Formats: sequence, C-alpha cells, structure tokens
Amino acid sequence: MSKPIRIGTRDSELALWQANTVKDKLELLGHKAELIPVKSTGDLKLDQPLYELGITGIFTKTLDIAMLNGTVDIAVHSMKDVPTLLPKGIVQTAVLERAAPDDILVTNGDFNPEDNCTVATGSLRRKAQWLSRYPHHKVVGLRGNVNTRLQKLVDSDWQGAVFAKAGLERIDKLPENYKLLDWMIPAPAQGAMVVVARQADIQHIDATCQLNHDPSAICTEIEREFLQVLEGGCTAPIGAIAIIEDSQICFKAALLSLDGSTALRMEKEIEIKKYKGCGAAFAREMLANGGTELMNTIKESQ
Repeated sequence: MSKPIRIGTRDSELALWQANTVKDKLELLGHKAELIPVKSTGDLKLDQPLYELGITGIFTKTLDIAMLNGTVDIAVHSMKDVPTLLPKGIVQTAVLERAAPDDILVTNGDFNPEDNCTVATGSLRRKAQWLSRYPHHKVVGLRGNVNTRLQKLVDSDWQGAVFAKAGLERIDKLPENYKLLDWMIPAPAQGAMVVVARQADIQHIDATCQLNHDPSAICTEIEREFLQVLEGGCTAPIGAIAIIEDSQICFKAALLSLDGSTALRMEKEIEIKKYKGCGAAFAREMLANGGTELMNTIKESQ
C-alpha cells in the first residue's frame, strides 16, 4: 500500500491516543499511516447533556461524513460512542483488545457515601445507577473531554465524579484518589476501541481486520446487540457487560428508570459456541419482564 492510511479521529487527547495506537499497530504490520484529526459536534456543544442533543452518534457523525466523502480512509472510536447501527456504507473492521471496562469515582477529598454528597456525571446510565444505590445523593451534569472534566471536579465543591477507568489510564491521568465502582454495570462496549472503514474499501478493510481481537469482538457484539434491541443508545440508562471465563460467557445487564428508583437486572451464562444472537435474546427476555413498560416510560418523559 503506497499511500498512507488516513486515520480519522477526534482531536481530544484520549481520541488521539487511541488513533495513535492503531497507527502504531498498522505500521508494525508494514503499512504507512497518518492521523487526520477533526472536531465533532459532541466536542463543540459542552453546555448540554448528550441525551438532550438529539443526535445519534454525536461523536462519530463528523468522521462518518469524512470517511464517506473520501477525506479519511478509516476512523477510530471509543466503541461505546458508536451507534449500534452503523451508517449505510460503513462497516466495522476490528475491535482491539479491550481495556478495563470499569467505572470509577474520582473523589475530591474525603468521601463518605453516608453523607449528603454531590456527584457529577454526564451519563444517564451512571446517574441512574448511582441514585439507585445512593438515593439521598445529588447528581449533577458534567461534560467535556477527560482533562476538562478532571479540572471541573478540582474546581468544584462536589465530592466526586464518575469516569471510565480505561480512559484515564490510557492518557496517564488516573489519580490516586479514586474508588472502583465494581457494583456499577458499564456501558455496552466500554473500554473497547473500534476501527471502521467504507464498505467498498476492500484494501483498508483487509489492512485493519488484522488488528481484531476475537474475544473483545465477541463480548462487545453481545453487549451492543442487547443495547440495540432495547433501543437505548444515549437515551436510556442501560448497562451491559459480557466476560469470557473458560468456555463460558458471563453476562450482566441493567435497565433503570431515569431517577434510579426502578431497576431491572439480569445475570446469564452461556457457552461461547452459542454466543451468536444471545444479546438479542437476553434483551427480549428483559423487555418481556417489565422492560417494555420501563422503556416506554423513559421515552415519554423525554
């Protein structure tokens, strides 16, 4: 491949780290590659929660357009930001080995959950799960890239803010004062990076598919299939995580009301060889057991 592979990416520190990781891996395989940073709508509009912007794939749409019009050849995303249905003409080519999917609470000094704390997050999923566990707490909105959000926490009187552990680790910003939220179910595909390309671009599909990590691809496929059938996206508090243990896949999920007062939870185990379609099956089971009514209530309130 004579011309460099043009890698489209958001221009935040974390997105650039992810794109550079893909660039380095492609170069180890003998390909030339270069980064083409762009700014997304999600990065520009920081005064509204994501779920109020009403745009599917708010962090990916700009790169989708750049790819379809030939400005870039491939794009690298945090997989949890990618809509479960990709735009026509764009395909997933690789899921890199997943990092820790956990959520963490970065604390601002001493933190005692028994107190009347204020905790910040821009995620409906995190907010609902937090209020479900700590209904006496106040949850406030928090937007911006990782560095911006960390600084907002420092400058605030909040007791803490919720982050994805992987994002902070990747750019070496994981502080000492954090608590692992092992009870919080992460967003589908949290901690995973995905590469996408034009469907007709066989050359770049072939180059990037070599980066695929099969276990990560299987687990994220289950989680995103679950999300797609529930029709949640950014508009509903939905968590899902699949983990491979020996020959089994252990799956956990939750669907909550916006205020966390109602929570539907699920735990399943299935053999790896039977994973195809299981995410959809798990979602249909949750919908049949109260999920349909809860999703309808969420949609009506929005």
